[in-house]
Amino acid sequence: GYTGGSSLPEPYSMPEVSLTDTSGRPYNLATTPSKPVTLLFFGYTHCPDVCIAVLSDVSLALQRLAPPDRDQIQLIFITTDPARDKEKQIRRYLDRFNPTYVGLTGPMSTIKRAASDVGVEIEGLKKLPSGGYEVGHSAQVIGFDHNSGVVIWTPGSPVGALKHDFALLVERSR
Repeated sequence: GYTGGSSLPEPYSMPEVSLTDTSGRPYNLATTPSKPVTLLFFGYTHCPDVCIAVLSDVSLALQRLAPPDRDQIQLIFITTDPARDKEKQIRRYLDRFNPTYVGLTGPMSTIKRAASDVGVEIEGLKKLPSGGYEVGHSAQVIGFDHNSGVVIWTPGSPVGALKHDFALLVERSR
């Protein structure tokens, strides 16, 4: 079984929502992904620490996979801060971790609907003394076998466990 993640007893269905990718094209979560395994993550580019840690760990785990396995996996990052996260900014941010990551944005109502479909909480804005704000969100990564969300990893899952689980998810998706 999965060593870093938890299997979902009731799989999530991939949300049937259309968002916009970092090149400005429409991206439907249910129909656009072309790889059998999707890693879905909600976050934002001003996120102080958690998002950076998760995206780095996933990137390291992907780098350790055999290329044929890695080629079967697509990470999709959906911003929880569409007001500030414009397409170019999301692209620049994701490229620091892995240029293959897909970044999506759209109306907050659509993002919240997609998030709630897969058990992700977006709590809204918390003002910071600096005048900026943080967006509270749960930071789990959800692993989809085709359009079925079957496993969840919480922040802090060891990279070795992620690598093992990603390979297993690819194996099961075949």
